[in-house]
Amino acid sequence: MVIAVCVGSSCHLKNSYEIIERFKQAIETHSLENTVELKASFCLNNCMNAVSFKIDEGPCKQITLETFDSVFNDLVLRKLDDYGTDKNPRQ
Repeated sequence: MVIAVCVGSSCHLKNSYEIIERFKQAIETHSLENTVELKASFCLNNCMNAVSFKIDEGPCKQITLETFDSVFNDLVLRKLDDYGTDKNPRQ
């Protein structure tokens, strides 16, 4: 699984670097270092709302510091559970 967090100017102003730190912490807490690749991405062309991010080649999603835990649980952990963390290691 690849998670790309936008660090373009609009998302930067909306705390994208803090979101990246939260992703790093959550990945480590859940021992997903060999399964999830976290990377920064320049503009994902969804600048109107919260910080933008994508999982793999999926649609652009929004995340804030306040919604981080629920978004991580719903979109990352649930997806990994659906196909098993050992079945799709990061590439």
